[in-house]
Amino acid sequence: MRFLSAGESHGPQLTAVVDGLPAGLPLSANDVNPWLKKRQGGYGRGRRMAIEADRVFFAAGVRGGRTTGAPLALVIENRDWKNWREIMDPAAGNWPRKKALTTPRPGHADLTGGIKYGHKDLRDVLERASARETAMRVAVGAIAHKLLSELGVESIGYVPEFAGIASTVPFSWELRETIETSQVRMTDPEAEKRVIEAIDRAREAGDTLGGLLEARFRGLVPGLGSYTQYDRKLDGRIAQMVMSIPAVKGVEIGEGFKNAALPGSQVHDAIYRDDERGWYRSSNRAGGLEAGMTNGEELVVRAALKPIATLMKPLHSVDVVSHQEADAARERSDVTAVPAASVILEALTAIVLADAYLEKFGGDTLDEIKERVSAYRRRAREY
Repeated sequence: MRFLSAGESHGPQLTAVVDGLPAGLPLSANDVNPWLKKRQGGYGRGRRMAIEADRVFFAAGVRGGRTTGAPLALVIENRDWKNWREIMDPAAGNWPRKKALTTPRPGHADLTGGIKYGHKDLRDVLERASARETAMRVAVGAIAHKLLSELGVESIGYVPEFAGIASTVPFSWELRETIETSQVRMTDPEAEKRVIEAIDRAREAGDTLGGLLEARFRGLVPGLGSYTQYDRKLDGRIAQMVMSIPAVKGVEIGEGFKNAALPGSQVHDAIYRDDERGWYRSSNRAGGLEAGMTNGEELVVRAALKPIATLMKPLHSVDVVSHQEADAARERSDVTAVPAASVILEALTAIVLADAYLEKFGGDTLDEIKERVSAYRRRAREY
């Protein structure tokens, strides 16, 4: 499965083409729109989330509620486009540009992107570098999740730590409703209260906040990915996708960073087997991946999200046209996007996993893939 997306933050729409999906996958807008709504939610979001109410439209590849096997075309309209039509006009001769941005924001793509592509109006950089593009990737991830669910896989994304405030309630799958109804997608109501207070303080100070994200997947078969070549290792493929999320600056599988300080006897997961369960581990410090492959245990992916780079009390910068000192530009922004980023992490990891399933099991129809996955599960259990 492969896809490309296009679109700017304030352009008319976001677009994607997804190729490689099997025919016969049940699919409707209702499989995608709840994901888009979750991505727009969370305490600390800005006014843009009140303007947009993201909905997906399938322009090709779905008929009668089923994928056809042809490329799938997705569209998400930007409702704010009507206010930016003149500013974002693609026609030639639109000078001087309105709302030109010439003072780059520290921590953003503005300056380096301007140097790379030769732009002096840095809006030509920020419009695509904006995290708005993740709306379409979440839509693609929702479709990947739909495929995974047909193959017996389920997932959750949540926030274990926010602005340095860690949840004291360990994750369990029984807490899914708590996470989904939490304003900050945490398992701990007491930590949530403290986080909301921290967000309010940051808003008053014109500041922003980051946090830690976690996505979990269970029901995966062992053997997705491979140890035979570096670019087939699933942990590397997941890490690349996760690091492509705007503002993510670190990623780990399982207890990766914690394990670095421990002896091997306290790190590796002992192997057991019985006739009912087949092969299993006594613990899951590896986070479900060993040697670039899923091992059948729960996949645990964590990421560190830095605070948003657009500050209402901006940092020092330099104008790229006049080369005079200036405060960094201020664009409409959130205080934090940590809860939304946990949804993005879950969706984008699902894309990698769906691709790995299609790579391993092939098949032009969903029924073919299901039959092959079922046969492989039996073989793995009996090995």
